[in-house]
Amino acid sequence: MLLIKVGLSGGIAIRNANLAEMLLPAFFAVLTGILIVFIGRYTLAKLPKVKILDAIATAGLFGAVSGSTLAAALTLMEAQGMEYEPWAAALYPFMDIPALVTAIVLASLYTSKQKQRAAEEEYRSKKEFYGMEENYDQQGITASSDPSAQRNERVKIWPIVKESLQGSALSALLLGLALGLLTRPESVYESFYAPLFRGLLSILMIVMGMEATARIGELCKVAQWYAVYAFIAPLLHGFIAFGFGMIAHYITGFSLGGVVIMAVIAASSSDISGPPTLRAGIPKANPSSYIGSSTAVGTPVALAIGIPLYIALAQALMGAS
Repeated sequence: MLLIKVGLSGGIAIRNANLAEMLLPAFFAVLTGILIVFIGRYTLAKLPKVKILDAIATAGLFGAVSGSTLAAALTLMEAQGMEYEPWAAALYPFMDIPALVTAIVLASLYTSKQKQRAAEEEYRSKKEFYGMEENYDQQGITASSDPSAQRNERVKIWPIVKESLQGSALSALLLGLALGLLTRPESVYESFYAPLFRGLLSILMIVMGMEATARIGELCKVAQWYAVYAFIAPLLHGFIAFGFGMIAHYITGFSLGGVVIMAVIAASSSDISGPPTLRAGIPKANPSSYIGSSTAVGTPVALAIGIPLYIALAQALMGAS
């Protein structure tokens, strides 16, 4: 239910936006969300003792969007009289949902490869135990059961992607998105999903907090790497989105206020849609890693440094032009 509500809100925002005008910025928002996850997968995950599934989940959360950070940015922009497109805030689901989907698919691919590697190691141990090669068939170990025979074959990606999309987490998320896009569920949304969402989210966050506390010892050994990532990543992600926004600005006339909004949603890390989605989609990831790095470091950096920085940069560009 939580994820259906997240999808519904995103679908409603997209349906109410001007899709013709937002086509290029929306494309860049999707690209940014996916790129953020890949950056985390191949930077944070490479640091010493950082578990890959934890890194992927953390990158997914940093690729997803915080509504509260976006609201803070809009308030500050309006106070300073910075204009932006009415639909610019609706870019958030274009970054939020692709980032979460990408994280879950990458985690599924990694898990599949790990299972294949474990099967190869098990086969080798049996091979050594039973001795000579000619005795394999007698002992019930045949060449056809050798996982290393498939070593040169790549892991088939589409079945894993399909399985991920059919999982309960993404199915609920995408169902809500489709309902928000194709129907008009505002009355049901306001009367049913919105009131329940806060209570259910509170329960989920309590459960995740208990799990995170139980597993906090795993994180203590690598906490410094998550702190470094959570400090640098929001600013880097925001600059990437700012660059894409400037391309849209020069091609389509996308406002500099809209560019700032794109940068802010890229710098933010989800506090609502991300945790339940990642908890369901990547259950083996440690919530201490992605929630702790986001709430303790990432969100304060985005609020205190990111928002003023991107607004100042946009104002400098306005003055230069």
